[in-house]
Amino acid sequence: MRNFYLLVAFALLGACSSTKLVPETQNTSDVGTADSAMYEMIVMDPGFETWFVANSKPEWYHDVSYYEQWNHLYTQAWNAKISSFPKGHILNHPVDYNPGVHYGIEINHKLFYYYQYVERVLRIPILKNRPGYVKGFGN
Repeated sequence: MRNFYLLVAFALLGACSSTKLVPETQNTSDVGTADSAMYEMIVMDPGFETWFVANSKPEWYHDVSYYEQWNHLYTQAWNAKISSFPKGHILNHPVDYNPGVHYGIEINHKLFYYYQYVERVLRIPILKNRPGYVKGFGN
């Protein structure tokens, strides 16, 4: 019975632990201007959006550089962690985050809170020294 619960837990985590930043190109009508890219973050976890709405602070609570710095650290740790697992493991989805790209505050804010969600709700440790961590904080 215990194996069944572990199997179900791993299956749920595998389905839930993917995030992707997808560029959406948007053409401008002016001939002299270059195309600009807008980004969308896709989180394939059914519980994230509800948790995000209930637990995130407003975007303006921190400036974009705060989110960018933490997202860079989190992404490096996340991608290093998943590269050490064999193919097919529940944590086999890298996050495509480039610190040289300006994704804007909305994407950076949401990605920051996705990492918080993974650590606090899914209980998958990513960083040892994380922002605003309160021991025992589960949701």
